[in-house]
Amino acid sequence: MSDTKTASAPTVDVARLREIRATEPEAIGAALASRVRRPLLQGDGRLFIVAADHTARGALGVRGDALAMSDRGELLRRLVVALERPGVDGVLGTPDILEDLALLGALDGKVVVGSMNRGGLQGASFEMDDRFTAYSARSIVDSGFDFAKLLVRINLADRATADTIEATARAVTESAALRLPIMLEPFVSDWVEGRIVNDLSTEAVVKSVAIASGLGESTAYSWLKLPVVPDMEQVMAATTLPTLLLGGDPAESPAETYESWARALAQPGVRGLTVGRTLLYPPDDDVEAAVDIAAGLVHPGVSAASQNA
Repeated sequence: MSDTKTASAPTVDVARLREIRATEPEAIGAALASRVRRPLLQGDGRLFIVAADHTARGALGVRGDALAMSDRGELLRRLVVALERPGVDGVLGTPDILEDLALLGALDGKVVVGSMNRGGLQGASFEMDDRFTAYSARSIVDSGFDFAKLLVRINLADRATADTIEATARAVTESAALRLPIMLEPFVSDWVEGRIVNDLSTEAVVKSVAIASGLGESTAYSWLKLPVVPDMEQVMAATTLPTLLLGGDPAESPAETYESWARALAQPGVRGLTVGRTLLYPPDDDVEAAVDIAAGLVHPGVSAASQNA
């Protein structure tokens, strides 16, 4: 996959990252401890988060390229490009990604979201067993990060869902006790011809919202991360929890995708957008342009102001 725009980004020295990891692992802790933090919400009170936790679940594909996200240096370069654009508030990732970004100094002044359960590997017979294999609420706080995120897929035909829901409730409870905001990404899912498919009908999304909203001993710090579906008005009527929109897999044309995001962002209770592959690997490979369009949707006027500066 060619990349003319990413090539102009600050160089990501992959060799240096490898050397640090082998000979100075304590540098990771030092980088996390010295990170410049910011309030979770500021200005207009909205958030635009770039997601990069896909790889830990074995989800490396973008459109027709099954290994699009497999080159770690290339992924980091694209993330650095995105994080330097105006209006990008932060990043969501697993420890491997976030620690690399910390060593690169790319997390300063950003909201950092730790991803928790990535054990339901894409395509596995145990995919519905979404075990917590990355961050815990405690480790997110200890790392000096700002937000937790978990995936809760609800499959009424799969017994593993019960364990996932129970583990999710414990994570929400622990996060609330630590006063750590946590976003829950719920789906009603099913096995279809040997693979997990999420039901994106309005009824299914509303049901997932109702179930996820009730998890944990306190929901004082709970947020939702929801897919964009046609009837977002009905979806958002189902909850009072602050909500970020999920960009989803890149399928529609960019223009259609941006239009659907804009409509959904106008709904009461929607606080912003969390997008990964759609912006990091756009069809024309222009990461800066794709990120700027999304940033302008979340923070109206940001991209125009940056271009006129």
